[in-house]
Amino acid sequence: MTKLHSKYGPSALITGASSGIGAEFAHQLAGAGFDLILVARRRQKLEVLAAELRTQFGVQVDIVGLDLSQTGAVDELVKQTGGYDVGLVVNCAGVFTVGPFIGNDAKDEADLVTLNVLVPMQLAHHFGRKLAQMQRGGIILVASTVGHQAAPYLANYAATKAYVATLGQALNYELKGSGVTVQVLSPGPTHTEGVEEAAGIDFGALPLPMMAPKRVVAKSLKRLGRRALVVPGPVNKVMDVMGKYLTPRPVLTRMFGFLLSRALDEKPNQGTHRISA
Repeated sequence: MTKLHSKYGPSALITGASSGIGAEFAHQLAGAGFDLILVARRRQKLEVLAAELRTQFGVQVDIVGLDLSQTGAVDELVKQTGGYDVGLVVNCAGVFTVGPFIGNDAKDEADLVTLNVLVPMQLAHHFGRKLAQMQRGGIILVASTVGHQAAPYLANYAATKAYVATLGQALNYELKGSGVTVQVLSPGPTHTEGVEEAAGIDFGALPLPMMAPKRVVAKSLKRLGRRALVVPGPVNKVMDVMGKYLTPRPVLTRMFGFLLSRALDEKPNQGTHRISA
């Protein structure tokens, strides 16, 4: 962890930091000596987390209460963080919708695209350019294993995560010559507030193990600078290999459609669910 701070410090910016994987990144990076800028819409939760991290690790923790799905939010974030020496950016903020795509509200689906696609693109563009000028640093973009194939009943969410995965891996290649590391983290089902409290679907009904955020983040940080794509967990890795090399995509689509349809509630909730916020 000391090498991590020396290479990517002194400060890390984490979006979606108030819960789940984002909050776990905050804990592990603070433990590695990083000063932190925590970003989320729920300012009160950020304040509690920031106080805990300052006390436990003795690092500087500043917070930005901001809903990144709102128009101009990334520009505002850039403005508020311009004075920090950020060496690592971790984008965890995201939402998902469940159920039949045409049964969901069109605005909810559009807002999902804004937060899951437009925001990470804007962050990667701004901080990728800034870090490349410094010739050091790293960017972690959180995708999902469902973004590696079509996923009926999570259709739009899976599509947005496919964008993040392809963008991040391409930027890993483009920026490595400038000294900047880009990693795509693609977790499978994870014990987070957004997943466990989601209305309309029971992710526990899926025949896949739920990982702890601590393990997911530890794997990401261990592989930072060594892998463009990190898929934590042996079962998830096997599924990823099967999807890429062994199983035709139409078969995978039918399989995911069958499994996810069985996990849906009879009357799925219409709306979006925050993964980290």
